[in-house]
Amino acid sequence: MGTHVIKMPDIGEGIAEVELAQWHVKVGDLVVEDQVLADVMTDKAMVDIPSPVHGKVLSLGGQPGEVMAVGSILISIEVEGAGNLKASDQLVKEPAPIKEAAPVVAAPKVEAAPVVESKPAAACRPAPQAPVARDADERPLASPAVRKHALDLGIQLRLVQGSGPAGRILHEDLDAYLAQGTQNAHRGSTPSGYAQRHDEEQIPVIGMRRKIAQRMQEATQRAAHFSYVEEIDVTAVEELRAHLNEKHGATRGKLTLLPFLVRALVVALRDFPQINARYDDEAQVITRHGAVHVGVATQSDVGLMVPVVRHAEARSLWDSAAEISRLATAARSGKAARDELSGSTITLTSLGALGGIVSTPVLNLPEVAIVGVNKIVERPMVIKGQIVVRKMMNLSSSFDHRVVDGMDAALFIQAIRGLLEQPASLFVE
Repeated sequence: MGTHVIKMPDIGEGIAEVELAQWHVKVGDLVVEDQVLADVMTDKAMVDIPSPVHGKVLSLGGQPGEVMAVGSILISIEVEGAGNLKASDQLVKEPAPIKEAAPVVAAPKVEAAPVVESKPAAACRPAPQAPVARDADERPLASPAVRKHALDLGIQLRLVQGSGPAGRILHEDLDAYLAQGTQNAHRGSTPSGYAQRHDEEQIPVIGMRRKIAQRMQEATQRAAHFSYVEEIDVTAVEELRAHLNEKHGATRGKLTLLPFLVRALVVALRDFPQINARYDDEAQVITRHGAVHVGVATQSDVGLMVPVVRHAEARSLWDSAAEISRLATAARSGKAARDELSGSTITLTSLGALGGIVSTPVLNLPEVAIVGVNKIVERPMVIKGQIVVRKMMNLSSSFDHRVVDGMDAALFIQAIRGLLEQPASLFVE
């Protein structure tokens, strides 16, 4: 038997260190070739680290949340044969087996190779289990999908008995745990909804959540934010959208408002090139871009991600709609590639029906502008002396005052307003 050492790989792009976000194995586990061992986090995306060998895990080289240098020992695996352990590696002190962090929502993955869990037939489902006694800091084995399912159900995984290999918790185990809870309810043993609670859960800020926190803090500390809010009558553009969907939806796909907003950005930026820009404040250089690469803020299970619609200036409404949908699906499922999450020149953010009436979006550095979309509401408006019901929507946008003057920001938003209120002008060249 020998030892195969896996070192932190060179992710590329000049990255010298990465954050260890999550382990998918523990000491003593048997692993197979191509099985995902860990997730590591770069400045841009989550990356899977697969196993190149079959074997048994001997030691783990770090804890989730730890920043590790490229080339440092990530994991040691016992294998058949001589392995690849070099004399220089033997001089490196291997850390003792570690306890894994408290449960957190699994971070998204890039080009993931998910482990497919077989689901037994109903006759083979595990019998209902009583709660398992585990330490508060002990992290049971479970796939990201199972962790998400448990979170949605409000189940603490450390209380669930796992029936999979090495005690891995499966979806069926969650069903069995719920079934046990239902039986307890019939027996009257479940506490009342008014009973006092004293439980606590500590969630380490690591992985994607740490990156989001760092970027938001950096943005508010470095940029001189100011916001500008304007209401827009979107009745006409909504009527156009409904007409196009009725006529072409079956063959070209349904349109949301976002492609119209992207088109409005493209047209308005022709007159405001200083807003389609990125500011390197260390080099004191502003780069104005001819291409419009629109970042579309997308909420995922682990937080906000910003996939990029590249060359929006060259896309039709349906092309933009298809690309927005594709990127959003990739981001939410953890399949977005690193280059799909970087390089935007201006960002569009929207909470849809939950958008409220006003917001103060934070800049996506090094960009100098972000356009925030609030929800559409019907309101009585006075038009030519008559009170009529119109569909109204606010744009809440933020700018970097170091680069963008207040007058230019206001004129830019007014240009977008004019384009959306007279939607035919979106397509006049």
